[in-house]
Amino acid sequence: MPSRIEDYAIIGDCESAALVGRDGSIDWLCWPRFDSDACFAALLGTPEHGRFRIAPADGDVRVTRRYRPGTLILETRFETADGAVTLIDFMPVHGSNPDCVRIVTGERGRVAMSAELVLRFNYGEAVPWVRKLGNGVLRAVAGPDMVVLRTPVHMRGENMTTVGDFIVGEGDRVPFVLSYGPSHLPVPEAFAADSALKDTEEAWRGWTAKGHVNDGPWSQAVSRSLITLKALTYEPTGGIVAAPTTSLPEFIGGNRNWDYRYCWVRDATLTLLALMNAGYYREAQRWRDWLTRAVAGRPEQMGVMYGVAGERRLTEWEVPHLPGYENSAPVRIGNAAHQQLQLDVFGEVMDTFHQSRRGGLSSNEFTWDVQIALLDHLEKIWREPDHGIWEVRTEPLHFTYSKAMAWVAFDRAIKSAEMFGLPGKVDRWRELCAEIHADVCAKGWDAKRNSFVRSYGSTDHDASLLLLAQIGFLKPDDPRYRGTVAAVEKHLVVEGLVMRYDTRHAPDGLPAGEGAFLPCSFWLADAYLMTGRRQDAERLFKKLVGLCNDVGLLSEEYDPRAKRQLGNFPQAFSHVALINTAFNLTRAEKPAEQRSALPPGTAKRAETEPA
Repeated sequence: MPSRIEDYAIIGDCESAALVGRDGSIDWLCWPRFDSDACFAALLGTPEHGRFRIAPADGDVRVTRRYRPGTLILETRFETADGAVTLIDFMPVHGSNPDCVRIVTGERGRVAMSAELVLRFNYGEAVPWVRKLGNGVLRAVAGPDMVVLRTPVHMRGENMTTVGDFIVGEGDRVPFVLSYGPSHLPVPEAFAADSALKDTEEAWRGWTAKGHVNDGPWSQAVSRSLITLKALTYEPTGGIVAAPTTSLPEFIGGNRNWDYRYCWVRDATLTLLALMNAGYYREAQRWRDWLTRAVAGRPEQMGVMYGVAGERRLTEWEVPHLPGYENSAPVRIGNAAHQQLQLDVFGEVMDTFHQSRRGGLSSNEFTWDVQIALLDHLEKIWREPDHGIWEVRTEPLHFTYSKAMAWVAFDRAIKSAEMFGLPGKVDRWRELCAEIHADVCAKGWDAKRNSFVRSYGSTDHDASLLLLAQIGFLKPDDPRYRGTVAAVEKHLVVEGLVMRYDTRHAPDGLPAGEGAFLPCSFWLADAYLMTGRRQDAERLFKKLVGLCNDVGLLSEEYDPRAKRQLGNFPQAFSHVALINTAFNLTRAEKPAEQRSALPPGTAKRAETEPA
């Protein structure tokens, strides 16, 4: 039986990442960067598709684990009848090569341990040639890839697997250092595992100390979310991937399995606000700069997602030899949605640049020129149907939220021109704002249901419409917004959590069924707060924080009936939503008010108003 998604923890070096199970097994490792071919793919297949497991030989084991405070260094403690050991896992953040370091430390007694290394490349398909180089060094090569293992433990080959047995006594420290390099270059240089551990801990603690996370009941959850967001940042470019995994299912046994190892434009504004409000202006600046470079070019070619360096060709293909997590097939590499028209991203780009200027990030004329070109193109296409925020694989529709975000694009252009003295066609943008707003209110509003609906002429509801007040399209006290919130509560809430939309009749062209989308559930908490329902907001937020696994991580979705996490993991958007909702609840400068341009304290004043 494979580990549940929430049984994993992430380690990484801000360029690549690995998932470590509670059983001491690394079942997913993608390096030298997030979207490269994975060396280990047991997560999506079987142990034969690549893994690195270190655990007590005795099967009767009690396991506890934690991250060292303020770091991405994982400690897994195994207790047996004979003693206890701690397995320390981390990836050095300033290494010359991508490295994965594992140190087994003896706590008490003497514990028999076993190590099993199944080295594979090309998503678990390529079996490398393994040679011993002497002095405890193994070198594995297949095509362009090379991995080197250094350990004092005697390792031997058995059935295409490298195994070793060893005893750990109290005070012992047994290192395993796994290093990646191109196969045409010399083997990566050796280094001391304990020195790397010290340097890595200092680097993470130094980064964490720069943040501004207020003390309070949610400070640990916010801090862990910020560390996770940093871990998903590709340091060379500043891009932030949605998740380090592909094809973890939104429905067990289903085919809603997508590659999330890319950077989504629609995450940009909320990510930027989370970083700036937490005091991480360097990361915010680099994220904004990544976005500027990614969308630069002909405006009609702007994508909805890009590779970590801004790559645009993300061709989707299926991996036939991997059965998928819990037989959830197919396993997909690449994402066909990158070619879709999704109008909301124009609003996201404009809002991100506007918020970055308001936050004091440096800018230049080139950025505004890019924005003007995007606006000119949006003026021509905003009336067209699109594939929407949820990237449906049906024919395009006139999605209500997409049109509202087109309004955001022109609204933020007006605000940027007026606040920062930038040149532009402000009068024309005002006309477009009025036209789009009237269009949405006439065609996206259903008076019979007292709610905005998913698309023009439909009767379906959509959780993205919870954002209509947060983006400033409606005031929080607008009866139409309150009616929309009530409709989402009635039709999309399952055991207290929010579905994106009703998938029971497959309106997105895919088989029915998926979990509750965690960012949408945070949006409902924000909507509660903005409409004066603070107790409801706090109650829901507490429930959502309680869904984090034992080391504070969230995936994309949650199955409220099976009580388990679903989707790619850990999910940046879920953690961004957690950060922003926490700040909405605890700070005078609330992200929801920053984005909607409401006067500070509006949500607080609304607490005294009737719901």
